[in-house]
Amino acid sequence: MELFTRYEGNPILKPNPNNQWENLCVLNPAAVFDEKTNKFVMVYRAGGDEIKHNIRLGLATSDDGFHFERRSDKPVFDVDENDADGGCVEDPRIVSIDGVYYMTYASRAYAPGRYWLPDEQKAEEAKAWKKPHAESEPWFLRTNETITYLAATKDFIEYKRLGRITDAREDDRDVVVFPKKINGKFYRISRPVIGEDRSMWISSSDDIMEWHTREKLYSGVEEWENGRVGAGCPPIETEDGWLLIYHGVSKTDKRYRVGLMLLDKDDPTKIIARTRKFVMEPSADYEKSGLYQGCVFPTGAVVKDGTIYVYYGCADKYVAVVTAKMKDVTDYLKLPENECK
Repeated sequence: MELFTRYEGNPILKPNPNNQWENLCVLNPAAVFDEKTNKFVMVYRAGGDEIKHNIRLGLATSDDGFHFERRSDKPVFDVDENDADGGCVEDPRIVSIDGVYYMTYASRAYAPGRYWLPDEQKAEEAKAWKKPHAESEPWFLRTNETITYLAATKDFIEYKRLGRITDAREDDRDVVVFPKKINGKFYRISRPVIGEDRSMWISSSDDIMEWHTREKLYSGVEEWENGRVGAGCPPIETEDGWLLIYHGVSKTDKRYRVGLMLLDKDDPTKIIARTRKFVMEPSADYEKSGLYQGCVFPTGAVVKDGTIYVYYGCADKYVAVVTAKMKDVTDYLKLPENECK
């Protein structure tokens, strides 16, 4: 049984040849339904065909969740090359908490360059803009690895950059914040790089900025996810627990696939159900051919009128959407073979 149905009009967002900053790729969008405007809102990652490949965020909205219209010819959230997140702002996730939209995003100090090219070519091209740093300078400047930041907005036009929320000594990304406090605390899931470990970890906080506790949530144990796992969309509250849509990468074929898990409603450090088999893999042409060959990367989900809309990046090139009845998703997770004891 196919749990999710691909929209026949996929991909729903393609590169725009008229805007240089998004003429090569659009992907990995945050998505919410904004009650004030009665619209689906998408904040998407975009890149142009320049060698530096700065990554920015664009804005699009929709009345039906399928047909999206860009709201500007300019990025809605841009890089500032004089700032610590001056190289790229990418892979946003957005949640609404008490009337404020909080957006996590991954960033680098310098532009990543054309990351899909061979390593030697990437390193040679990067010499044109990446500055040398002494060993005494911060690790993230020397390595240009990822840090995750937090921003806040009420209208998706004006944003307040709140600052760094992950350790500057770890390549920590795929950060999703739960959309409400649980037992008086904020929770988040992230994927730091600790040695060779590429697991999901869960943390709690009193103020959404300082995260002092951390414990491992899950390491990929199935063949399709044994290379790395990472949170996809922000957790969704259901009657049965917190639904987490996540991605996994196989060591064998390097493809990105999608799995599901259900976390305890009152203690999200506990996994109560998990799909042993992936529920999505790259199969359509637009998911297999792009800057990354074979990738479905969910980053935004909206539940409306009993239907879940899952928005995802395809092959680091396009944005697409799949849908399912929310009850079908939770019923599937509750099957005996998915139970975690």
